Amino acid sequence: MLIGQVIDTNSAWIATKLNEAGIHVHQITSVSDNEEHIIEALKNATQRADIILMTGGLGPTNDDITKLTLCKYFNVGLRFDPEVYKDVEHIFAIRGRAVTEVNRKQAEIPENCIALRNKNGTAPGMWFDANGKIYISMPGVPYEMKGIMEEEAIPRLKKKFTLPVIVHRNVLTIGIGESALAEKIAAWENSLAQNGIKLAYLPSVGMVRLRLSTTGTDRSLLEKTVQKKIAELQKLVGEYIYGYETDTLEEIVGKLLKERGETVSLAESCTGGYISYLITSIAGSSDYYQGSVIAYSYNIKTMQLDVDKEVLNARGAVSQEIVEQMASSVKKKFNTDYSIAVSGIAGPGGGTPEKPVGLVWIAIATPQRIFSKKYQFADHRLRNIQLTANAALNLLRKEILSTKS
Repeated sequence: MLIGQVIDTNSAWIATKLNEAGIHVHQITSVSDNEEHIIEALKNATQRADIILMTGGLGPTNDDITKLTLCKYFNVGLRFDPEVYKDVEHIFAIRGRAVTEVNRKQAEIPENCIALRNKNGTAPGMWFDANGKIYISMPGVPYEMKGIMEEEAIPRLKKKFTLPVIVHRNVLTIGIGESALAEKIAAWENSLAQNGIKLAYLPSVGMVRLRLSTTGTDRSLLEKTVQKKIAELQKLVGEYIYGYETDTLEEIVGKLLKERGETVSLAESCTGGYISYLITSIAGSSDYYQGSVIAYSYNIKTMQLDVDKEVLNARGAVSQEIVEQMASSVKKKFNTDYSIAVSGIAGPGGGTPEKPVGLVWIAIATPQRIFSKKYQFADHRLRNIQLTANAALNLLRKEILSTKS
């Protein structure tokens, strides 16, 4: 993890579960497999937190040192736990194998801990109640850790502490930058404090997520208070709000098309099929997605999409005329209600003073009309592809909503 070969997904998942339970996470720390570093991290954690959770280093091999390090930290020895050993035997029986001496040691745990059952592996979790703090040690294997958290750790924490209610609500925006958005909602943001609500701006590619957070004891009251402020926000910047919580543009567009019994096709140039990938990543997309043409070269644009060769040579592939022809042709070819066409200069090379890197044209063909919009993005290739995809899906979303019966 500390050399970049493993991504820490455990911490994010644990933080989410703790937050849902009413526990605020103050810090997440990655520590090397070094006894001194682990002990130092534990000492530091006890200075700022009541609950310290650890994952990793509980396996049977020599590089798994967490259990022995915890013994040293608490100045205790190991004890053999018969119940843990039964779990180890059960796991091995399922696999049709006999317990080895090495794996028998998995049932040896620090004298001062309560074993937390691991139904998915051989390393138990461990619960320590010491020095006025709760320490929880769990395996690093994600599905093992998750089982212990949900079945053992969270229930024990809820029983041990009187926990508050924490409410988060996310408002998802597109088409406006973070600073411009902040300026538009400044007065509204200032009114949040008197309602005990905190606001966080969380920008991503072409989007800004606004997270409203509040804490108390009455969940219903907290949710009503937050929802009231979101309703006020909708009146201020509703044109930029595309969804809430974990919504994605591809999900929203798919839902709209499915509700209306309508279909979409695509003609992609600079995105190379990325928009089609997003659409088809949603289960059930075959109900509304018919197909696409990845028209990257001039030849494919003329041969597969019947783009006018003279216009193509005169105006270039990245032009309003060509992208609208692409949208019109693919809509007819796949006999769909809507189509999206994109053409641009993703970069980092290929730009000119007249058509710089990041220039993109997006066209939408509908049952009633064809329209297009010009965008000027930046000079990062992947970012430009993502920005184009988001902008295209958002254009289609807004068009469908504008004609929704």
